[in-house]
Amino acid sequence: MKNNAKIISVFGSSAPKPGSADYEAARTAGRLLAQAGFAVQTGAYSGVMAAASQGANEAGGHVIGVTSAQIEQFRPAPPNRWVIEEIKYQTLRERQVHLVSKCDGAVVMPGGTGTLAEMAMMWSLVQVGELSPRPIVAVGGLWQRTLAAFIDEAYVHPAHQELLTVVRTVDEAVKKIIAFFAARR
Repeated sequence: MKNNAKIISVFGSSAPKPGSADYEAARTAGRLLAQAGFAVQTGAYSGVMAAASQGANEAGGHVIGVTSAQIEQFRPAPPNRWVIEEIKYQTLRERQVHLVSKCDGAVVMPGGTGTLAEMAMMWSLVQVGELSPRPIVAVGGLWQRTLAAFIDEAYVHPAHQELLTVVRTVDEAVKKIIAFFAARR
């Protein structure tokens, strides 16, 4: 990994299978991030995590997989084969904190409660200043609908809404990530 490479976490479901639309979109995200010079960090297992890892690896990028002994007891599975650097924790909580805080930004693909928790934790930590500003880009209709139902200006100030960007495609997501860092040079 280049010493100065920014690390982008890719969050998403473990369910998508190779060849599915969500798997291929995550694979494209990993590839585009690696081609733009980013290291790609995932939760290391299947689905979106494997797809983003595969895309980044195939593009010659550095792939970090963050694993957890607790997850492997719950659902026995090794890290996906595209992980280059594994970082292992005992608990899911430690793994989640690493994925959220030890990165320079995130692409949030479709997912369930774990993905929602990762996105919400990062958003909240940036909101209160515990984490420095970083791009958090959610991809697709699932997040558009979820956030449209959730966000109410009485509870989420417009300035805090702007800390999270929702886009339709991974191409748009990667462009937002690249633009964020280009604006800070």
